[in-house]
Amino acid sequence: MREIRKTTKLDNVGYDIRGPVADEATRMTDEGIDIISLNTGNPAPFGLYAPEFIEDAISTDIKNTEGYSDSRGLYSARKAIADYAKFKGIDGVGTSDVYTGNGVSEMISIALQALLNDGDEILLPTPDYPLWTSVATLCGGRAVHYICDEEAGWLPDIDDIKRKVTGKTRAIVVINPNNPTGALYPKEVLEQIVKIAEQNDLVLFSDEVYDRLVFNGEEHISTASLSGDVFTVTLNGLSKSHMIAGFRCGWMSFSGNRKVAKNYIEGINMLASMRLCANVPAQSVIARALSDPYSAKHLLQPGGRIYEQMDLIHAIVNDIPGLSAVRPKAGFYIFPKIDTKRFNITDDEQFVLDFLREKHVLMTHGGGFNWPKPDHFRIVYLPEVGELTRIADKMRSFLSTYKQEV
Repeated sequence: MREIRKTTKLDNVGYDIRGPVADEATRMTDEGIDIISLNTGNPAPFGLYAPEFIEDAISTDIKNTEGYSDSRGLYSARKAIADYAKFKGIDGVGTSDVYTGNGVSEMISIALQALLNDGDEILLPTPDYPLWTSVATLCGGRAVHYICDEEAGWLPDIDDIKRKVTGKTRAIVVINPNNPTGALYPKEVLEQIVKIAEQNDLVLFSDEVYDRLVFNGEEHISTASLSGDVFTVTLNGLSKSHMIAGFRCGWMSFSGNRKVAKNYIEGINMLASMRLCANVPAQSVIARALSDPYSAKHLLQPGGRIYEQMDLIHAIVNDIPGLSAVRPKAGFYIFPKIDTKRFNITDDEQFVLDFLREKHVLMTHGGGFNWPKPDHFRIVYLPEVGELTRIADKMRSFLSTYKQEV
């Protein structure tokens, strides 16, 4: 039989959250080795489940769901999302501006497929959520990464964004709150990004999956609430905030000047129709969930489980010789920096692989988030405090003798 050739478009596509290191963890698990998986932010394996009112809504509504919905989604779900946009200060979002999907991942794919032609450029943060870069590449576009400055709390470097806009640039992506850094962008930073988009006729994409998972009373500001006539696509979902990752429940909404995006919106409608519709049972809980958007708030304040886990891992990381980290303001992740000279590290993927094999803990290296230097990795801090302490002890022990072989 003739060998099946690897699709050329996939040659430059990476998604290392579930890449070679995760494959090695699977192999070890198959051999009977217990692995602590800290490579994805799924709350359920760590005992963080949907609020009771969501479970009740699921069990009740699933009996009444139809075989299909409109290709854009159930009207009740789109109405709730439009109302949520208004709650976030975004003007003029109606049900016709909303599309539901099988997780935000599907929405990213549809949004970029409709926009990018071969050679088009899209500005993305580094570090980024790697699906954005992978999908842009798969669509034939070129991902151009602007720096988020660790010394400034991982905020976007506005001057770097300006330098990287070219005649081929089609859009800017904002990931706020940020995965993997936990950064939360202030109004003045968002306003400067909006201004760049406006001056260069660019589309704004704002990934706001963690907007309801902000610590200790900090405020999340939606990019679209500041973008005026700039055509803006806001993406969000329930997987994290309402702890139902497996339901694949996400959406995107349009705001700003739709007239300049007429052809783009027609493309979105075609792609949404081609996949028939999003998961109907999952859509049926959106309205109920968004009636209580901050159901996880008690977990995010001092004394709350996620807050205390964040607080602990931040303190521990900064206490381990050779590591340092910016304190997260939102989400489930921290992005520590490694003293590469101290540990002779030239390959961050090899570093997390060595840690996995010796200590049986799976993490993701910084390169998996398109960070250009081998000096970072991401920790998911969803395990409870006692388990996080044990994991930190493993890291401390590992680093006490670690030197990467060249």
